[in-house]
Amino acid sequence: MNNNLEALRAELNYDKTNKCVQCGYCLPACPTYMTMGKETHSPRGRINLVKMAGEGKITDLSVLEEPLDLCLGCRACETVCPTGVEYGAILESARAAITRRKSYSIPQKAMRSFLFKKVFPSRKAMKLLGNAMWMYEKSGVQKLARKSGLMKKMPVHMGEFEAIVPPAVSPGERSSLPRVTPAKGEKKYTVAFFVGCVMDAMFRRINQLSVQLLAEVGCEVIVIENQTCCGALHAHAGELDQSKELAKRNIQAFSQIEVDFIVNNAGGCGAMLVEYDHLLADEPQWADQARAFTEKTRDISQVLMLCGGVTGKEGPAERVTYQRSCHMTNVQKVTTEPVQLLKGLPNVELVEMAEADMCCGSAGIYNLVQYDASMEILDHKMKHVKDTEAVTIITTNPGCLLQMKLGVERENLADRMRVVHLVEYLGQRCGLTV
Repeated sequence: MNNNLEALRAELNYDKTNKCVQCGYCLPACPTYMTMGKETHSPRGRINLVKMAGEGKITDLSVLEEPLDLCLGCRACETVCPTGVEYGAILESARAAITRRKSYSIPQKAMRSFLFKKVFPSRKAMKLLGNAMWMYEKSGVQKLARKSGLMKKMPVHMGEFEAIVPPAVSPGERSSLPRVTPAKGEKKYTVAFFVGCVMDAMFRRINQLSVQLLAEVGCEVIVIENQTCCGALHAHAGELDQSKELAKRNIQAFSQIEVDFIVNNAGGCGAMLVEYDHLLADEPQWADQARAFTEKTRDISQVLMLCGGVTGKEGPAERVTYQRSCHMTNVQKVTTEPVQLLKGLPNVELVEMAEADMCCGSAGIYNLVQYDASMEILDHKMKHVKDTEAVTIITTNPGCLLQMKLGVERENLADRMRVVHLVEYLGQRCGLTV
């Protein structure tokens, strides 16, 4: 074997493809195979393409681009795989290899550099974005843009997504998340709260409620000022080196204080955080710190249950259904805690939808860049949602939240069905306000 091919194999994580025995157990679990019916759009088909590239049978990696771009990265295939194939590692390595070799136009390069290096990693930039959204909403520009029909002419269906973005918080309110929030009553744990980039810019109220809920159940909550983006969006886009740099920044930031847990409230962010040890596996000097970080990382539902759950007030009877986050289910392996929290609330009836573990089609920015494929998956999901006859859909990830809101709009159900994050729902049922 020549040196170039050996280097490519290492870059592609080729050795991990050998675990795939092409049995096909992954096929019925894969949303894109279900909707597209093509072998190249199944996990084993994509793995085979990467394997062929590692063996020199495919010399132009751009051949892999479309099949890999159409993958949601939901990793449901990993959950059902009998041989333990690390599909996520193969996918991210292959995407990074393609990105390194791809020729982007000057505008594309500039936009990617701006977003991935200047916007998502910067808390200041995300704060400005959140403030700009508030100004857009409160100034009347939003109302004018919608009334004029301008939003319908926006590229990549941005107008549809703009219509479902939650109300922004004011600049004053945005500054109100304290560095330390004491526990109510007896302190059970000291936790560091991971605010995220998109979560803090667009879903600030969910972050505020998260801190309140943690304090209510007995956690002292610390917000680390110099934390940054988790790096998930970078990794999914093939910018693996930048993702590693963000991981190191977070590990350094959170290692400055001694806490019991590092808590997040977004399935996608949590999945990235719990895999920092795998992400930095080829950098021995980071191994111990990365392992310590991941061992402390928890979804908020896990910590709430460790503290005994939440005590909801007697509210009106309500039927709800739970849209499971793929990355919480398949990567973090958090499946029971959100259900336990919901079942512990008085007068709440939880009805599981059919194919509850199937992806909703959000997958980061997949619903923007692969809109048609995403909507086909969403429409399939909404059939099962309607069958539950629930009035509330509960999610645990911002992408799922917006995607399910879009599904409700597409089905003309907005007058009788709402979509909320688990934290929002728990907060409402416990009488918390922000």
